[in-house]
Amino acid sequence: MNVTPWEVEGVIDYSKLIEEFGMQPFSEVLPEIENPHILMRRGAIFGHRDYWRIVKAMKRGEPWAVMSGFMPSGLPHFGHKMTMDEIVWHQRSGGTAFVAIADMEAHSVRGLSWEKTRELGLFYIKSIIALGLNEDAVIYFQSKSPHVKDLAFELSAEVNFSELRAIYGFNSDTSLAKMFVTAVQAADILHPQLSDFGGPKPVVVPVGADQDPHMRLTRDLAARVSIFSFEPIEKGLRIRSRKGGDYLDNIKKLDFEKKVYEEHIDIFGDVEEIERAVREIEVNIGGFAFIPPSSTYHRFTTGLTGGKMSSSKPESYISLLDSPEEGAKKVMRAFTGGRATAEEQRRLGGEPEKCVVFELYSYHLIEKDEELRQIEADCREGRMLCGKCKKMAAELIRNFLKEHQEKMEAVDLSKYTIIG
Repeated sequence: MNVTPWEVEGVIDYSKLIEEFGMQPFSEVLPEIENPHILMRRGAIFGHRDYWRIVKAMKRGEPWAVMSGFMPSGLPHFGHKMTMDEIVWHQRSGGTAFVAIADMEAHSVRGLSWEKTRELGLFYIKSIIALGLNEDAVIYFQSKSPHVKDLAFELSAEVNFSELRAIYGFNSDTSLAKMFVTAVQAADILHPQLSDFGGPKPVVVPVGADQDPHMRLTRDLAARVSIFSFEPIEKGLRIRSRKGGDYLDNIKKLDFEKKVYEEHIDIFGDVEEIERAVREIEVNIGGFAFIPPSSTYHRFTTGLTGGKMSSSKPESYISLLDSPEEGAKKVMRAFTGGRATAEEQRRLGGEPEKCVVFELYSYHLIEKDEELRQIEADCREGRMLCGKCKKMAAELIRNFLKEHQEKMEAVDLSKYTIIG
């Protein structure tokens, strides 16, 4: 198993990923979420980092945001739709949505022209709007966002080549642009907390597990560029300054029980109130006061021919821009969890956990859990053969693509804030 931001190989063991990457199982927060998305309740979203911050903000009606992005290196497909659906759900649940078109990454890593990245980027924008993104979202191309580029420069001062080599495997042949893109992606994630967007707030980033190195680096950078750090102590927090002891003078004014030391201040009381007060002071004196971003991790979308769905392998995916008939034909050619013969299928039953078509049902095509359970039971017990199952899925895909593309054509981009 090899999982990096640019390459995924082997059989993916998600339990092992949780352990190796230091994530938490999403199942631990699921009971606290009202009306969870189908990707949550069906286990497609399997891990998280610090999603408790988002759950608390939802319940309390406090400001929070959802942010994710898309590299326009090919046409949007059903793998991208998973992330789009997650962004839309979080926006409808009360978060401010930020959507990045990663044109700088596509240009530097994949060699696409700026004109091509814009052309493809607009397909992603229209697709997520057609899936339900509201008009109060912030949509932008990386190369056109001064907030992102300025913050990326600030963040890049906190990272050296040795660290990037350890995280991403960069070497002497890696271009400076590809290395700088890692700082741009961190800026994508953190810029919703800038003062121009309302200041520090919890932000969740829905991504695939291959993007976790970006999240780990960004969480570290959020701490490094902020003035004050927080350490849990009994009945409170220990506050240190990364910029020198003089900054601690600002903390001494807080109306909490405290003990003042030369290098830090121990503050006692409600931890969340203390943290909020310290972050407010930092913003007032010109600091970032970033809250480490939260993240959720969804399973990789299986390609139609097996393996991971990839924009670089057209045969592996159904594009959201495929004609309805072409999409239906691709489903009919898809890999299934059926047996070698119809007789074996009736006798032994199918294996839906290995079936691309059943995955399409689970993640995209069937909303009602009872309907999905019936299809699964009919497959496992040999009552439904793969041909009939594929025909059902092909018709659902045909209808979805027709409706989705009609909605895309009706999108009025002038109603949206698009930077770029």
